[in-house]
Amino acid sequence: MELDRQSIAALPLRVRRLGYRVAHAGLRVWWFVGRPRTRGVKCVVRGQAGQVLFVRHTYGPRDQWELPGGGLRRGEDPAAGVRREIREELGVELDRLREAGRAEVVGYGKRTDIVCFEGDVPAGAALRVDPGELAEVRWAALDDPPQPLGRDAAALLELLGGAR
Repeated sequence: MELDRQSIAALPLRVRRLGYRVAHAGLRVWWFVGRPRTRGVKCVVRGQAGQVLFVRHTYGPRDQWELPGGGLRRGEDPAAGVRREIREELGVELDRLREAGRAEVVGYGKRTDIVCFEGDVPAGAALRVDPGELAEVRWAALDDPPQPLGRDAAALLELLGGAR
């Protein structure tokens, strides 16, 4: 039985966070054993002051800062995937979404092809952060991100010319 986003959101926060951590641990085992090639999307989300949004997840390396995004579903177009991920994690539709670059990130036993996008939070829009998936969000300058950065964010900032 597959749960939809609405059913997951109805679960108590502690249960949701535990579920994300257990699922991530299972994925880490699969990545180690299967050595898969995966596809993902990330987004440089820009606010009104030109700053960029960084996130800390409730699962995986929880002390590391990443750009928002996630994995692509089978056959999913990267632009559709990044819109879905941003909507799920941040509860907002971005303006002027455009592709910013592509990178391959190796780690945790897998290779991930990441398509990075840039988009702007619409004027007056408020983020609705999913507390089950995100522990913290922080606005920062692209060339002065919060530390420590996760693998994906570090690779993408290098690609985009920002600090690591």
